[in-house]
Amino acid sequence: MKNKKPVRWAILAMLFTAMVINYVDRAALSIAMPFITQDYHLTPSEKGLIFSSFFFGYALFCFVGGYLSDRFGPKRVLTASMSFWSVLCGCTALAFNFWSLLIVRALFGVGEGPVSSTANKAINSWFPITERARAVGIAQAGGPLGGALAGPIVGFLALWLGWRVAFVVIAVMGLVWAIAWFRVGASTPREHPAVQPEELAAIDAGREQPVLATDAAPRTPVLQIILQRSVLVTGISLFCYNYILYFFMTWFPSYLIDAKGIDLKAMSIVTALPWLVGTVGFVAGGVLIDWVFKRTGRRLFSRKVVLVSCLLIAAACIGITGQLDSVTAVVAVMTAAIGFLMLSAPAYWSLIQDAVPDHQVGTAGGFMHGLANLSGIIAPTLTGVIIQSTGTFASGFALAGVLGIIGALIVALFVGPRKANAALATA
Repeated sequence: MKNKKPVRWAILAMLFTAMVINYVDRAALSIAMPFITQDYHLTPSEKGLIFSSFFFGYALFCFVGGYLSDRFGPKRVLTASMSFWSVLCGCTALAFNFWSLLIVRALFGVGEGPVSSTANKAINSWFPITERARAVGIAQAGGPLGGALAGPIVGFLALWLGWRVAFVVIAVMGLVWAIAWFRVGASTPREHPAVQPEELAAIDAGREQPVLATDAAPRTPVLQIILQRSVLVTGISLFCYNYILYFFMTWFPSYLIDAKGIDLKAMSIVTALPWLVGTVGFVAGGVLIDWVFKRTGRRLFSRKVVLVSCLLIAAACIGITGQLDSVTAVVAVMTAAIGFLMLSAPAYWSLIQDAVPDHQVGTAGGFMHGLANLSGIIAPTLTGVIIQSTGTFASGFALAGVLGIIGALIVALFVGPRKANAALATA
């Protein structure tokens, strides 16, 4: 008897949900920061350091998690990662001063680091080439949706029950997901008992070799994977992309309150709008890439044309936002910026899947993501210093826009087709 619905779409639904919780967790601190600032009397520089501390652990464990997903499979890695970060999210409620919050936030980043690269590894294993960009877009769309939900959830919980309760509630959500994933998830289709032969044949179609069970995959030296030009260039470009994202995520709520004078209730609702548009952008970006690929038959072109054009538009919008006076105009242009930014995002994960053989995707994606997330260390702290020294946000917006332009141009100029990887595939 045939399985009516392919199992891969249930796996994708779980990955989407994980990304929702991931970004609710991650954005929660920014939403709660006005309350925390009042309790601990934090300066802009101290707030910037707290925002950045997350990324010290996060950037390293993006790479570690990706490598571990190649070795042990996404099922084990995501279960452990989600459980650990959920506990640390709950521990945020126990913080009592600047230093305790800094330490908890850094450890929280360790737990969240493996998520995106491990999810990308799962998609590579579970989806055929013709569906990958779409699957990436849907899974990663959970991120901006979580960012949109964070404002209302954390804002209203903080006003109603206090900011500490908000972090405990989010921690419980993550632990429930980890239990569910451990029970129903699988690292590859060959390790899931409900996958039918016809679905397995569809997943294997067009690959260099069939999807192997995790324990059967070959091993390749890490340096041989990460020193490929396409992996390095894509990581640097994603650094520029993430600089914009983390500038928005960490400082935009404070910008609306401190520079534009809106209250916390309004900020909680207003900041959800760019995230909601970004959710649509993620899904649309994946669908658009697959559509261009289907129409042209040019896989690399389909990724690059969407990434370069959308990232350039996002960069222009970011730069303009810092020059606007009207709150309505600021929110509208920033919303457009995040929408186009998210349109470009599935191309990064699709490019890294194309750059290396299947059994190296976790390591390559983890390195790309880890390199990119060094921006999370730099952007919040640098922005805090700029604000404190200049008394204005305008220079912070301008710098983010310039980096977006650089990120688009290096992909256009330096990312080419994969070469001489046959040896790697059998290493």
